[in-house]
Amino acid sequence: MLRKILHLLPFLLIPTLVVGAEGKDGSFKTSDGVKLHYLEAGNGPAIFFEPGWSMPAWIWDPQFKYFADHFHVVALDPRSQGDSDKPTDGNSCERRAQDIRELLEHLKLDRVVLVGWSLGVPELLTYAEQFGGSRVRGYVLVDGFAWDKQDPQFITTMVGMYKQVQTNRREFTEKFVRSMYKKAQPEEYIQRVVAASLKMPSDSAIAASVSSIARADWRPALAKVDRPVLVMCQAQLKGMAADPIVAAIPAAHVELFEDAGHALFVDDPGRFNALLGDFILHLPEH
Repeated sequence: MLRKILHLLPFLLIPTLVVGAEGKDGSFKTSDGVKLHYLEAGNGPAIFFEPGWSMPAWIWDPQFKYFADHFHVVALDPRSQGDSDKPTDGNSCERRAQDIRELLEHLKLDRVVLVGWSLGVPELLTYAEQFGGSRVRGYVLVDGFAWDKQDPQFITTMVGMYKQVQTNRREFTEKFVRSMYKKAQPEEYIQRVVAASLKMPSDSAIAASVSSIARADWRPALAKVDRPVLVMCQAQLKGMAADPIVAAIPAAHVELFEDAGHALFVDDPGRFNALLGDFILHLPEH
């Protein structure tokens, strides 16, 4: 029955026909006492969405609208982001990966497709390194990075970004959010994303980013990925976002987006959702 439903996904899940599929709020406390907020909707096989740096769970709304009729979809506000608690500690890939694990345990989710965007990519790789794939059906890595050697120029750019965050957070955030999209987005939506990004304290935002870029080599984490992998990224980021992953995981499937920005699942939700649905359709049953 499940395979029959999945086979029909390209025909059943038409974005214009699925409206108002908003997630319901939930929360739980982590093992270190931090209250984390999440959204969930639907029933069926589980898909978990991890947003990027400083972004809220609801940024995955196009995916909730598309998948909630046939799947149990869950999106987390990572610690210090969105409506989750804002602790000064634990803003690292290692602790945030543990938060994901504890949320899956809290919701009793098994055989989950894990989708991570931007900072969510190194967080999911850290999850695989720490916990393996016993609860995981597949990994979807969206416009993040996983290098085998740091690029000094990239590190210098990121350090300059941290200075901007500390100097004028609002001005930086306005520019950063607008840069995430290649397609025109409503101004009301842009300002909603800006406000959500500003909820993350600046020091925590810097700490979370530093944790991801400070690692010199992601190959040991990639070696722990033992489930199917789909990489979706901007074409111009193939060298950083796709090539190192394929080098470590030759079976990984890569899809490049030519006409979408960093938030490619918002800029081109039709293609993104179709690719994600097809990936799930072809995952092994067991």
